[in-house]
Amino acid sequence: MFIKRLTISTCYGVIRDIEFKEGLNLIIDETPIDNTKATGNNVGKTTVLKLIDFCLGAKPNIIYTDTENKKQTYELVKDFLIKENVQITLILTENLNKDNAREVEIIRNFLPGKQAVRKINGKDILEKDFEHELEQAIMPSKFVEKPTFRQVISHNIRYTDDAVNNTLKTLNKYTRDIEYETLYLYLLGCPADHGAKKQVLASQLKQENIIKEKLEKRQPKQSYEIMLSLLDDEISDLNEKRRTFNLNEELEDDLEQLDLVKYKINKTSSSITKLKIRKNLIEDSIRELDKSVCNIDLQQLRILYNEVNANIGGIQKTFEDLVSYHNSMVNEKMRYISQELPEINSKLSQGHIDLQLLLMKEKVLTDKIEKSGSLEELEKIIAQLNEKYRKKGELENTIAQLNEVEMNIKELEKELEKIDYDLFSDGFKHRIKTQVEKFSKVFSTISQELYGEQYAITYQEVKEKRQQFYKFSSFNTNMSSGKKQGEILCFDLAYTMFADEEHIPCLHFLLNDKKELMHDNQLIKVAEFIQNKNIQLVVSILKDKLPIAVIEKSHIAVQLSPNNKLFKIEDYYY
Repeated sequence: MFIKRLTISTCYGVIRDIEFKEGLNLIIDETPIDNTKATGNNVGKTTVLKLIDFCLGAKPNIIYTDTENKKQTYELVKDFLIKENVQITLILTENLNKDNAREVEIIRNFLPGKQAVRKINGKDILEKDFEHELEQAIMPSKFVEKPTFRQVISHNIRYTDDAVNNTLKTLNKYTRDIEYETLYLYLLGCPADHGAKKQVLASQLKQENIIKEKLEKRQPKQSYEIMLSLLDDEISDLNEKRRTFNLNEELEDDLEQLDLVKYKINKTSSSITKLKIRKNLIEDSIRELDKSVCNIDLQQLRILYNEVNANIGGIQKTFEDLVSYHNSMVNEKMRYISQELPEINSKLSQGHIDLQLLLMKEKVLTDKIEKSGSLEELEKIIAQLNEKYRKKGELENTIAQLNEVEMNIKELEKELEKIDYDLFSDGFKHRIKTQVEKFSKVFSTISQELYGEQYAITYQEVKEKRQQFYKFSSFNTNMSSGKKQGEILCFDLAYTMFADEEHIPCLHFLLNDKKELMHDNQLIKVAEFIQNKNIQLVVSILKDKLPIAVIEKSHIAVQLSPNNKLFKIEDYYY
């Protein structure tokens, strides 16, 4: 496919209608030479390449985002594209010289959601299907899922720094070597039957290894297993403790009874103490009275009595009566006081008996309570068990995940080994070697003709992290200082010619930016070389960097300037 036309339009009409021809097509500036302040930069030259890329499936933001600084957005351009509903139409053709050649028309705009226009040959296409439909329209004979359409055409479109400065590494910086393997096996005519599957398996294997690393970040699997074993022992001990736990369901009643018994013990002890005090007082009183009887001095009383009788006379009572009366009174007191002692002794005896019974009951209840466990203690054991089981669940889950991940890794590695068995068989290795040699011959022939140097590509078998793949690279056989831009351009030219020889579907146009670094002679030779080579080279470049001879041998697709920028936004807003 060649680029036939690129049209930029709004509902008001066409802004740009850019026609392309065979050979070298230039996108240049027409900045006046006598204007020392004006430059040919920032007029939209690279944007033309981006618009073509946009029509071929790139994201809309490449048009209004700085190529070198992704965070910088050109709001004026973005607003214009959206508000004016700018529409881009790209027409590709299989032959620029035949009016009836098969064509592909692609139309896109920059509006989001349901307002987005995405058409291929007049048919509306959903965003998720757009790349697949492009592939079917542009490369209908491409029969493998991987590499993708965008990956296959990546070397045809070079305006980003990575693509401009790298011969083979044309995809984004996050692309894995295994994806480049699939890409270059396809480009060289050695498509791997399981290329897509290998990429999927490799991606899954990488993800499984990441999961394994996360799971083992704190501890390796063996440590988790040891921790689980120790935890099982702790759970076993707690279960045994729970099994033999003596739960006294009558504990509350026993505690109440014990309190009552203690109360009765205190009351009985207090009663005994009072009785003892009462008994002691009575006995003390009896002893005192008894002493009063025994200690009376009868001789003195007789003398006293006679003196009273002599002085007073008429006393009727004898001394003996007086003594008798005195003793009887003392005895009566003693009898009266002592009559309470039998009852006190009886109560004391019964109190001691009651106290002993209460003490025995207290001991029985105390022993029963001490030997039994409370519901609260049982709940603590159960709580500990629940926590241990929770930790056990976590450990078992982690170990199970690790076992599953390890099993998945083994299965994925087996599947990859099966694929690699074919990829690294002697027959396939010979096929790759043959195709690399074929391409390198074309590559070196072109580079020798254009720059007097022989460029080629090579490859090696690499095994990293238990993954095996082919790694491709380019090299300069003359080991000169190197003309990187020339090497890249020679590679793209060589591949187009090689693909035609091998009947590999490919684009026949090359989009190149930043070729100002190439020497004049290089540019002249390239312009001469691609004539009649069935190759279309589109280059955006500053005009003052171009030799006259190049301009003469080229088709100027569009000239831009500070006063005539690509979208002509100034004409709309000023």
